[in-house]
Amino acid sequence: MAMASYVKVFLGSIAFAVFWILAVFPAIPFLPVGRTAGSLMGAMLMVIFQVITPDQAYAAIDLPILGLLFGTMVVSIYLERADLFKYLGKLLSWKSRGAKDLLCRICLISAISSALFTNDTSCVVLTEFVLKIARQHNLPSHPFLLALASSANIGSSATPIGNPQNLVIAVQSKISFGNFLFGILPAMLVGIIVNIIILMCMYWRLLSTTQKDEEEATTEVVADEDFNSHRFSPATMSHFTSLNSQEWSSRLESLDMQSSLSTNGHMNHAETLRNRIGATENEICSASTSAYESARNSNASKDITVDGSSQRKEDTVPSKRIASMDRLRDVFDEQLPGEKEYFAAKWKRILWKSCVYLVTIGMLISLLMGLNMSWTAITAALALVVLDFKDARPCLEKVSYSLLIFFCGMFITVDGFNKTGIPSALWDLMEPHAKVDDASGMAVLAIVILVLSNLASNVPTVLLLGGRVAASAAAISAADEKKAWLILAWVSTVAGNLSLLGSAANLIVCEQARRAPQFGYNLTFWKHLQFGIPSTVIVTAVGLMLIR
Repeated sequence: MAMASYVKVFLGSIAFAVFWILAVFPAIPFLPVGRTAGSLMGAMLMVIFQVITPDQAYAAIDLPILGLLFGTMVVSIYLERADLFKYLGKLLSWKSRGAKDLLCRICLISAISSALFTNDTSCVVLTEFVLKIARQHNLPSHPFLLALASSANIGSSATPIGNPQNLVIAVQSKISFGNFLFGILPAMLVGIIVNIIILMCMYWRLLSTTQKDEEEATTEVVADEDFNSHRFSPATMSHFTSLNSQEWSSRLESLDMQSSLSTNGHMNHAETLRNRIGATENEICSASTSAYESARNSNASKDITVDGSSQRKEDTVPSKRIASMDRLRDVFDEQLPGEKEYFAAKWKRILWKSCVYLVTIGMLISLLMGLNMSWTAITAALALVVLDFKDARPCLEKVSYSLLIFFCGMFITVDGFNKTGIPSALWDLMEPHAKVDDASGMAVLAIVILVLSNLASNVPTVLLLGGRVAASAAAISAADEKKAWLILAWVSTVAGNLSLLGSAANLIVCEQARRAPQFGYNLTFWKHLQFGIPSTVIVTAVGLMLIR
């Protein structure tokens, strides 16, 4: 593409510079308007400076990418409501065998969840779980936060829905979901293993020291819990009536702990019934005790009178017990309608959650079958809205519309910058040295993508380089064209691990950790960089050898 006029090149460069500064430094002191406003400002300047026309600006907006992004966000919101990420958080600490085991779990769960539900979503919902578990086990937070963020970036590279730049690549390249997945999956799996090894090597001593402290603390906690669980309980000393009351009481307790939907109401019911049970037990015990004492004191009387009176008193005890049981049964019959409503609500929620999981699985299967990704995601989102059978506004309000607007402005800004001819001129200089059919060319291409992804962010890098890299590889063969797209996806995603500013997932983990109410931790730029440089370089190099 030929260079535009000097005026357009100059003005277009200014507009793109405004966009880049506000995208990379959203809180810059002299204009702290944020990324979304920065992208709109860049787009507006491209039109005002007449680098592109208004019609060209509208045409630059890629609706399939926006549709796919919107659909996956809605599905993620319903999955969060269905407690999927809560279960993933519990899985982190389930039967954990120490700090190193926890580190491996975080890497694996973060990678898998990011591949299926985007890296940003996984980092948002898992950061607080990781902080809480680390604090409970007296472990340092930063190795686990680094594991979460870096594994989320690596894992998200495996699927088109894993991160925004992969959405762009999948739509522009028209590579099917299945081909995309199986093309990068080996690199992703090996990359996660390599990332775990790097984390272990860097923090082995720290994790080993804290693991000993954790084992000692766990032993003390277990001993204390063991002591508490074997304390004396009056229920163990009771007879038939107390056993029945204990059974009813345990039933109430199990009901009371089921769900937070009606917790307060059921706690009041349970408390009332326990009080009635206790009063009935006291009444029965006092009746049986008085009968027994009367029988003993009347031994000096005549045998026939004694026998008759004792027989009558003994007959009164079972009758009182039967009457008391009837009273308790009436009490439970009064509470039965409420219990039925509670169980109905409980099973309704279980059924709804199952439907959410089934719809999500259906969406993934449809994507693997090669159906249109945008409309598949939107269909799954609308299916979940209908199944919820409620006003969808609360869920739709959680969609990150600012991200969608950011993408709109970025599409216009990048398209205007492309029309200046600067990206094409720079690529013409690099193209002879960045061929994907030899190792040295792949290394040069990877370095270019790595540097640009950290300077201009990964999504603009993909928009700037995608078409040019693919066209250069298509001149060699169709297989090399597909490989070039996958290399772009892999390197631009893993490049996010280089620094704290390289990926939105890194910033999310950093901000979520800093703002956590009880477990706050400040992950610094330099602490991330010490791990990010070796991890990014090694994981990128290993993955390039496995992409097919």
